[in-house]
This record gives sequence, C-alpha cells and structure tokens, in this order.
Amino acid sequence: MQPERRRFLRAEFPRRAPPTRPPNALPEDRFAALCNACGDCVRICPTGIVAFRDGLVELDFSRGECTLCGDCVRACEPGALAQSTAVKSALRARITESCLAIRGVECRICGDQCEPRAIVFRPSRGGVRLPQIDAGSCNGCGACFAPCPTTAIQLQPTTESCA
Repeated sequence: MQPERRRFLRAEFPRRAPPTRPPNALPEDRFAALCNACGDCVRICPTGIVAFRDGLVELDFSRGECTLCGDCVRACEPGALAQSTAVKSALRARITESCLAIRGVECRICGDQCEPRAIVFRPSRGGVRLPQIDAGSCNGCGACFAPCPTTAIQLQPTTESCA
C-alpha cells in the first residue's frame, strides 16, 4: 500500500499551521467569537497583508510585511484586536533547514530585509555565515518572509499573549 494512502486510511492528515492573526489579536477562541468579518481591517491595511481566509482575517506575508502601524487595531470595532497603546505581533520568525546558508550557499536576503536587525549572520568554521534570529529583537513583522528564495522563514506564534 502506498504511504499516502496508508496515512489517509489512518486519518493521519497534515496539520494546518495555526492562523496568523493581525497584531494585538485576542486569543483564538475570543478572536473567532468577536470578529464579525466586517473587513474594515482588510481595507485599511497600508501594506495589504490582512486578508480573509476561512471567513476570518489572517496575515498573508507573501504579500508583504506588517509595519505594526496599528491601523487594523484602531479599525476593529468588534474588539477582536485589543485596543492598546502598544501594537505588537504575537509572531516570531524561525529559520528552517531549507535555508540556503544552512545548505552552504551564501544568502543574506532575510537579514537585508530585517529592519530591527533581528537576523544576524554568525561565522561558521570553513563555511558561509549562518543566520541566527535574536528572538528579543524580532518584532514579527514578516519582512524576511516573502523575499526568502526557499521559503525557509516561518512565522510562529509566541507564548506571550497580546491581550
């Protein structure tokens, strides 16, 4: 029996990544209960990365980055995005094994795009410099995501809550 069919018959389906909600999003259950899909945050986003998926809004980093301007937070009348003076993302970047530098090919495009300079390149013995993310400096904007030629950047939720 083929491995794909075996997984299907055992109900072993690949898990979908958790949704990447806009900055200041409440915990998922509260967000889903409050978001009425009015689209105000989609229309007001200056970079156009807030989009609908499965009836609720998500960030689509393939379209660009989040400037953490707070326009979506201010536009959210139902309160699914917590109103606060600090606009922050609950996401942090992570570099996967498909990174060109990890495979021995010189590439620094993610670091070039990172405005807070959270991605630094450390020397490695006898090889190219390897990217390293300073989690304390990463603001979760996603500027490193779209330019990566191998989609080696993942944006994952942190354990800290925005609300």
